[in-house]
Amino acid sequence: MNNKTINYYNKYTKSFIQTTRSVDFTNIQNKFLSYLPSGASILDFGCGSGRDTKYFLKRNYNVTAIDGSEEICKEASKYTGIKVKQMLFEELNAQNIYDGIWACASILHLSTNDLLRVFHKMNKALKENGIIYTSFKYGEFEGALFYGFYRRFIERIYLANPSITDQRNMDNRRCQRRTR
Repeated sequence: MNNKTINYYNKYTKSFIQTTRSVDFTNIQNKFLSYLPSGASILDFGCGSGRDTKYFLKRNYNVTAIDGSEEICKEASKYTGIKVKQMLFEELNAQNIYDGIWACASILHLSTNDLLRVFHKMNKALKENGIIYTSFKYGEFEGALFYGFYRRFIERIYLANPSITDQRNMDNRRCQRRTR
């Protein structure tokens, strides 16, 4: 992710949190959780305000939350009650750790090449039968990756990751299952 994006979120942390924390994602969150065993390990990959992390924690899931913005991490840590790790998506090096990865409107900030590498890393970080949830905006350009572009891009992901065998559309968002 580029410095311009990180700098934006560091500068506008308060307004970003005000506009995102109260958004009701309950239906999508519950759909995601329905694919996971109770108490599963979830990576909130670009946790932003901490809204989803807190939701998962309240339902007794084991959540690791990361974000690239130092200021966002501070605020999300206060809100969720857990330490949110400052980390760029490209720095993910976990293997076979998570039952689910939640990337809600976060990895859309990556370039096409970075996104492909990060999807590989996400896939490696999942346990067998793990789930990846991603959401993107509508549009056609890269860097703030948008849904129309993503639909074409996902074919490259499947070709590069034969272990991803199941893709489900959750209200125009994507959930992918990893099997070995």
